[in-house]
Amino acid sequence: MAKDKLLSYEEALELYEPVLGFEVHVELNTKTKMFSSAPNGFGDAPNTNISPVCLGLPGSLPVVNEQAVRYSISLGLALGCSIAPSSRFARKNYFYPDLAKNYQISQFDEPIAFEGSVDVELADGTIVTVPIERAHMEEDAGKLTHIGGSTGRIQGAEYSLVDYNRAGVPLVEIVTKPIYGTEHRAPEIAKAYVSAIRDIVVALGISDAKMERGNLRCDANISLRPRGQEKLGTRTETKNVNSLRSVERAVRYEIQRQAAILKDGGSIVQETRHWHEDTGATSAGRPKSDADDYRYFPEPDLLPVVPSPELIEELRAALPEQPAVRRRRLKSEWGFTDLEFQDVVNGGLLNEITATVEAGAAPAAARKWWTGEISRIANQRDVEATSLVSPEHVAALAALVEEGTLNDKLARQVLEGVIDGEGTPQEVIDARGLALVSDDGPLIAAIDEALAAQPDVLAKIRDGKVQAAGAVIGAVMKAMRGQADAARVRELVLERASQ
Repeated sequence: MAKDKLLSYEEALELYEPVLGFEVHVELNTKTKMFSSAPNGFGDAPNTNISPVCLGLPGSLPVVNEQAVRYSISLGLALGCSIAPSSRFARKNYFYPDLAKNYQISQFDEPIAFEGSVDVELADGTIVTVPIERAHMEEDAGKLTHIGGSTGRIQGAEYSLVDYNRAGVPLVEIVTKPIYGTEHRAPEIAKAYVSAIRDIVVALGISDAKMERGNLRCDANISLRPRGQEKLGTRTETKNVNSLRSVERAVRYEIQRQAAILKDGGSIVQETRHWHEDTGATSAGRPKSDADDYRYFPEPDLLPVVPSPELIEELRAALPEQPAVRRRRLKSEWGFTDLEFQDVVNGGLLNEITATVEAGAAPAAARKWWTGEISRIANQRDVEATSLVSPEHVAALAALVEEGTLNDKLARQVLEGVIDGEGTPQEVIDARGLALVSDDGPLIAAIDEALAAQPDVLAKIRDGKVQAAGAVIGAVMKAMRGQADAARVRELVLERASQ
């Protein structure tokens, strides 16, 4: 892949104004697919969650998933959208191996939700309002795996495998209007917007929103126009960016790439682009089709969706607290500094820490365990921190430390046991014998032995050099295999040395 010429970010912003737009696809976590009774699950064996509808077999007819419609309305309301009194499905026609019918059932000119906005909060507290054009229902396509070649893409592959498990999974696509005025903060705003959408769908409970699994995917549209010009520039669409960090980097890269082309007198090709996490660059995909090329027409096998006003109001009344409002409330209630709270948010651990606090842990202790040892183990094992341990177990672990049953060192061992499936914290303690020694008798015996073995240290302590006690404390902690309260050992060392 040839290396693109890039203009510095600062010079690009001096010459051109970036205009952004996003299409965020949210997979809904319904039990079954959008138009069939096939299971909607992740990670199952290929081509097992299928039905005649998923495979486009002759005579099979779609039936709308009622729960997916309810979820879609809830999302539209959370985005501040109006809900259409009647919306219609359409066929979006194009051929690709992961669409067995040769068309996708989507919504075109009659989406279920339209005209909304999302307030996006940046790290410094700045609020940016992102205008929403529409949110429409559709079905996902299958998944292709390209075998051979060096890039994992179809170019250069020896053959491709198709898995239809994802075909027909319910999706809501959220489309923004052009976003103006982002200026030098365009990449930051892009990341914050996608993060805000993720927070909203998680709060609603309608999607797992795991970007690494493809539950939530972002297509980032970027165009540049010369300063002072009203006409929009030609846009590119960077497809299926699957992490918040990548969204930010892809927007910055496209701004620099397009600026270099325009400054040299070239023109931007309207096309899809692929983001490469390893190189931090985009590459050309295919020329971007306009709507006319998809030959949309109303889906003849499905009736319009006509939600009752009562249903809409029922779902509106059930909306949870807005994520941005919730974050500000929790930060205040927990007493975290801006930096402490940002670490929680950046780590994607807000819900886990909230659940841990609700289970009885102090906020500081919950933050310490999730952003510290649990995240360290997750990074070491290359997994999500949230997949390792439950908030209830973390709360139980924090309580054992608070009551003096464990010190931090022993608690880390207990945590590893819980993560490795050895049971609850108390069960790990019992099985491994990890509780702190609470009886002074064994401690005194170990202290007397350590003092007798180090008469020079004993003399120093008696001469008032209490810092010398560290050597004895270390020997005692080693003898007790770390299962002693260091503060209590220190008290007893000074007490025994003075006798």
